[in-house]
Amino acid sequence: MMMNLFSTFDPCTGSLSLNWFSSLIMMMMFNYNYWISSNNTMNMMMTISNAIKKELKVIMPESGVSIMFLSMGMFILINNLMGLIPYIFTSTSHLTFSLALALPMWTSFMIYGWFNKTNSMFTHLVPMGTPSMLTPFMVLIETISNIIRPGSLAVRLTSNMIAGHLLMALLGNSCSFMTTLIFMIIFIMLMLFETAVSFIQSYVFMILTTLYSSEI
Repeated sequence: MMMNLFSTFDPCTGSLSLNWFSSLIMMMMFNYNYWISSNNTMNMMMTISNAIKKELKVIMPESGVSIMFLSMGMFILINNLMGLIPYIFTSTSHLTFSLALALPMWTSFMIYGWFNKTNSMFTHLVPMGTPSMLTPFMVLIETISNIIRPGSLAVRLTSNMIAGHLLMALLGNSCSFMTTLIFMIIFIMLMLFETAVSFIQSYVFMILTTLYSSEI
């Protein structure tokens, strides 16, 4: 039973691992007229994007930077929502996917900061008002906290996405004909909850990445 349960999150379908193509299914489903014509869905997405872009510009006022983080957040959101469709592989429930987003971003921030803003990077290692006796410990603590940032971003996204799917899989396996109506109500509530989690986790990943970059 456990093998059947966790096989839902198995990315391998043979030598080609075609499950990872689920990340591109949403892009293929859109008709090309969606991108060039004005419609209600496009207007809603533009309204949400403009609102988020204003928040990102407060943190990162540099021109063009907010577009990069907004694109990353929308990409994660699309993959989170695609995972709610039955028999669609959830890419964001794997560390390989989330680490592939978090680790290169963090590495590029660190390389840019240490090569171009060395004094500022050293300043961040010792918070203001730190006693001189605690300075070595604060440097060690801040260094560790910087190193684990990509891991914390990846684990946060992965754990939140996989938890709801595991719960729904467990309830689906234990569902019987007599309790179908009760479980249907629970599944509807879980789907609404997972939809909210999909939005929140993509927003949190985007905002935290922006905050980490703003410290450089």
